[in-house]
Amino acid sequence: MHTIHGIQHLGVGVANHAEAWRWYRKFFGMDVPFFNAEAPAPLMDIYTDNETITKRAAMVMNLKGGCAMEVVCPTSFQATRSEKQFQLGDLGIFIGMVKSPDVAKSYQFFKDNGAQLASGIKKMPNGWETFYCYDLDGNIWQIVPGGEWYTNYKHNTGGTIGCSIGVSDIDNAKTLYAAILGYDQVVYDETKVFSDWKFVPGGDNTYRRVLLTQSNPSGGGFTKLSGKTYIELVQDVSDRKPLKIYEGRKWGDVGFVHLGFDVRGMQDLGKVLDEKGFGFTCDTKNVLSMGDSTKVHCTYIEDPDGTLIELIEVYKIPIIEKLGINLNVEKRPANKPLPDVMLKALRFARIKD
Repeated sequence: MHTIHGIQHLGVGVANHAEAWRWYRKFFGMDVPFFNAEAPAPLMDIYTDNETITKRAAMVMNLKGGCAMEVVCPTSFQATRSEKQFQLGDLGIFIGMVKSPDVAKSYQFFKDNGAQLASGIKKMPNGWETFYCYDLDGNIWQIVPGGEWYTNYKHNTGGTIGCSIGVSDIDNAKTLYAAILGYDQVVYDETKVFSDWKFVPGGDNTYRRVLLTQSNPSGGGFTKLSGKTYIELVQDVSDRKPLKIYEGRKWGDVGFVHLGFDVRGMQDLGKVLDEKGFGFTCDTKNVLSMGDSTKVHCTYIEDPDGTLIELIEVYKIPIIEKLGINLNVEKRPANKPLPDVMLKALRFARIKD
C-alpha cells in the first residue's frame, strides 16, 4: 500500500545559504531546522551535468503552521540566477506561497522591515487578499491567507503553503497533480488578465490560472502542522512559447528547485507511478541519512513539462538533536499525525537571531 499525504516542503536554491536562511527566518519565521548539513548529492547527478555536486541543505519550518522549506546552496559551484528573464507561464515553479493570519499586517511588517515588495495588497480571483515580494536572490513569493494554525507563535506569517507552476497544458498537467498527487479540488479556474499579477513579470498577458487543493486529505505525520495546501497551475494562452526555467541549468542554481511531497510506501508507489508514465527519474533505493538524526527515502519524478517533484518517505527525524532525542516514524500508521509533544518539542531547536 502507498499514500501520498500532500506537500511537505518547497525547495529553493540560493546563492548564500547563511544570508538567505537569515532572511527566511526574519520574514517567514522559518527558524526550526529538521536538519542543516553539507553533503554530496549523488542522487541529483542527472540534473547536475552527470557530476556529483556538494551542497548545504537545511530543511526548516515555522512552528506556527504551514509546510517546510528546503534551503539549498551548492558548495562545489556558485549558484547563480539565469541570464534569461523568466515570466508567468514559463515552465517550472515560478512563485512560492507563504501563509499569513493577517495579510495586511504581514504587508506592513515586510514594508517596515525593508523587504523588496513587488506589489501592494491585491485580490486573488477567489477574493483572497495577497501581496508579492522578492527574497534576497530575486525569487518571487506570494503571501496568502491561512486559517489553520498549529501554535500561537507570534511571527507575522506561517510557513509555505504551496506554489504556482507554469505548465504548457493545464488539463494534461492535472493528470499528475490532480489524478495522482491528489490536488483534485478546483478553487478557481479563470482565463483573463489578472489584476494581482500586474507587477509580476509577464503580468499584463492573458493566462489560464487554476488553483487546486485536496478534496480528501489523507492525513499523515505532519498534517497538523502543514494544514491545507495549494498548487496553482498557470498556462500562457498567448502565442508566446514558454521557456523552461531550469533548461541548461543545474539543480541547486538560484530558483525554486522542486516541490516535495510526504509519502508512505515508496516502493509500491514507484510501481504505480511507472505504470502511469511518471516513473522515478532518480531514487536513493533505500535509507538516506540527512545529517546524523534524519533518515529518509527520496525519489524524484517530473511533471509533463519537466518540473521536479520530490517524494520523501520519512523514517526518523530529530526532536532535540543535541540531546539525541529522535522519533522513529517508520512503523507508525500512515495517516496518524505525529504526537503533539514531539512536534512542539521542536521549538527547542529554534534558531534565534
